[in-house]
Amino acid sequence: MSDYKKLKIKEWAAEDRPREKLLSLGARSLSDAELIAILIGSGTLNETAVELGRRILSSVNNNLNDLGRNGIGYLKTFNGIGEAKAVSIVAALELGNRRKDAEVFVKKKITGSKDAADFFMPLLGDLNHEEFWVLLLDRGNKIIDHFMISRGGISGTVIDVRIILKNALEKMAVSLILSHNHPSGTMKASEADLKITRKIKQAAELMDISVLDHIIIGQNNYLSFADEGMML
Repeated sequence: MSDYKKLKIKEWAAEDRPREKLLSLGARSLSDAELIAILIGSGTLNETAVELGRRILSSVNNNLNDLGRNGIGYLKTFNGIGEAKAVSIVAALELGNRRKDAEVFVKKKITGSKDAADFFMPLLGDLNHEEFWVLLLDRGNKIIDHFMISRGGISGTVIDVRIILKNALEKMAVSLILSHNHPSGTMKASEADLKITRKIKQAAELMDISVLDHIIIGQNNYLSFADEGMML
């Protein structure tokens, strides 16, 4: 395959022509490695784009969430992946996350912890740092808005309760749901998690605003304070 880069796409072996396969059979017929091959466009002198895609996926045990978490710097460690190709892959993974986010937002109604987790998972599931978000709801539990309140950690000094209540009052929210992620994947609420939840809940009650739940997002899983009886 020393002349690989000089070959036209139509001259590749059938299994190395993911674009044609997508056009004829649809995107769902392609493997993850073939989809990555389309994004990167070409391989190297020693391996095709599909082979390179397989190698990248193999390095994260074929887990796309882990690949997204590793980011651009990690992708650039692979021979044949420069900054432009790494950016394309990360952008595609982010679009996938936003599509999930959009699908949940279309419902515009939270009926339980799973709905809330489905909303926050695309926002928080792939991050290597902690973020704290708030979801605002109206009287019918329909989504009004969502916003990030903190990045990098969670404690009473980091989370400004006044900003949360200010946004809730301005948007006429009746209730809200808190969420933050545990990049380690540990599904256990810390003392700081419990403390800030109580602090926000008590402050919100003074404004007749209910704090319905606090969702901790992990890696493809979540913990609901409401489900676990920790919203007392």
